[in-house]
Amino acid sequence: MGLDQAVTGLLVAGIGFRRGTDADEIAALIERALAALGADRSSLTAVATAADRAAEPAIRAATARFGLSPQPVAAAALQARDAEIVTRSARIEQLRGVGSLAEATALAGAGPQSRLALPRITSAGATCALAVRCDTTRDT
Repeated sequence: MGLDQAVTGLLVAGIGFRRGTDADEIAALIERALAALGADRSSLTAVATAADRAAEPAIRAATARFGLSPQPVAAAALQARDAEIVTRSARIEQLRGVGSLAEATALAGAGPQSRLALPRITSAGATCALAVRCDTTRDT
């Protein structure tokens, strides 16, 4: 499926990862997510993750490869988007209060009018979802 030209440059990746997951794995997963949408690196405007993980070296190194810094998302902001999540993990729901950390961080990081562009995909130690910013004030 190709990415609509109107959303190019408006994607936010949401990342969940286990401790010990390295930057290469996280960056490769982001690349895989972008490829699944037919989007390139220039479409990515932010990489969001849970606030308590945003300072971890692996996520900082992975996001730096895209010329970005991790965008921390508070727990309350994650929980506010839980109803929009399409995949659910009982483990993450118990730990974080949301069905998918990747989807919740992507949606919260992309703003209140965002929508999920790619549901959670996984690697051995990480998850990634993509949300598109929907700015209703933009000219169409």
